Amino acid sequence: MKVGIALNMLCQPGRSDASVVGEHLAMGDLAEPLGFDSIFALEHHFTGYAMSPAPTQLLSYYAGRTKRINLGTAVIVLPWHDPVRVAEQIALLDILCGGRCLFGFGRGAASVEYEGFRIPMGEARPRFVEAANIIVKALANDSFEHDGEFFHIPRTAIRPRPISHPERRFYASAVSPDSAEIMAKLGFGVLMVMQNEWAKASEDVARYREIATAAGHTPRPPIILTNVCCAESRDEAQERAVKYLGAKWQSIDDHYHFSDGHLSTVKGYESYGKMARTYAKINESAESKAKATDFYVSIQIAGTPQDCLDKIAELQRCTGMDHLVTEFSFGGLPHEEAEVNMRLFADRVMPTLQRDPAFAGGDAPAQRVLPDAIAKDRLFAPA
Repeated sequence: MKVGIALNMLCQPGRSDASVVGEHLAMGDLAEPLGFDSIFALEHHFTGYAMSPAPTQLLSYYAGRTKRINLGTAVIVLPWHDPVRVAEQIALLDILCGGRCLFGFGRGAASVEYEGFRIPMGEARPRFVEAANIIVKALANDSFEHDGEFFHIPRTAIRPRPISHPERRFYASAVSPDSAEIMAKLGFGVLMVMQNEWAKASEDVARYREIATAAGHTPRPPIILTNVCCAESRDEAQERAVKYLGAKWQSIDDHYHFSDGHLSTVKGYESYGKMARTYAKINESAESKAKATDFYVSIQIAGTPQDCLDKIAELQRCTGMDHLVTEFSFGGLPHEEAEVNMRLFADRVMPTLQRDPAFAGGDAPAQRVLPDAIAKDRLFAPA
C-alpha cells in the first residue's frame, strides 16, 4: 500500500496565517525523509478552513524539495477555474516533478466559495464535466478545440507539453451519489474522504466500480483520505482525537454551513440537504455534539500503532484501497504533537502497510455490516 500525507492548514485564532502555513510546510518536508509515498494539497478559499488556495503552486514548491515522493491534489475544484489554465498548470508541474504527479478533482460543496468566485453553484455539475473533458483533451493531444455550454475554445495547444500522461492518473472526489456517477462515467479513479460509516464507503466504491465497468472503463482501487491520531496508549489517542477531531468537525460546519439546510434547494446538491437535520440536531446540546464527535472519531484512524494497523486493514477490506492519504495535523493540534503523531505512525505503522503483502490492496471491497445502533445514526463531514 502507498501511504501519503495531506496538508490541511486550518487558521488558528491569535496566530498569523504565515506561522500556521509554515508549520504545515515543515510537516510536508518530513514526508519524504520519513518514508511516505505522497504529499497531497487541498483547495479551499476565503474562510481559513484550509489555507491552501493554489494546490499546484504548493506542489511545485515540493517538486523542487523532493526526489521520490508523488505529488497529488485533493482536490482541484474545477467549476471555479478556466480549464485551459488548469491544464497548463498540470503540464508544467508534470515537468517540474519529473512525472511524479497525480491529480484529484472535485465539484466543491461550499456556497461561500462559489459566491466568492461568482460562479452559480447550480451549474457545478455541467461545469465540472465540461472542464474535465477539456483538460483531458488539452493534455492528451498536441492541439485541441472545444465548443461547449460554458467554454468556446479555438484550436490551441498547451505548451510546454507534459513529459508523462497525467490525464491517465486523474481521480475525483466522489462524496454524493451524483458525483460518483459522474466520476465513473469519465473514467476517473475515486478519491474518497472518510466521512461516513465504512459500510457506506464500501457501497459507494462498489457502485463506482459497477458504473465504470458498464461505461467501458477499468475501475481503479480508490485513494482514501482520513485523519490519523496515533499514540502509545489508546486513552491518549482517544483523548487527543476527541478534542482536536471534534474541533475539526466544528470547522466543517463553520465553513460549509450544512446545518442551515440551504443546499437542499441547489441544483445538483439536493442529496446534501439531508445533512441539515443531522447537523441541526447535533448542535442542539452538548450531549448531542459529544455523541457526534465520538462517531466522527470512530470512522477515522485513532489508537495505538496496533489499533491503527487493525483499523486500516478493515478500511482496506471495505474499500479495496491501495493508497492511503493521512492527515496528522487537524483542528488546531499543536505542531509538536502533530509531528509526534506523524513520526510514531511512520515508525510503527507505515512499514507494515508498505511491505506486508496483506496490505497490497486493489481487491473489490467487501461489505461491512455495522450494529444497528451505529448504522442508524449517520453523519456526513467532508474534508
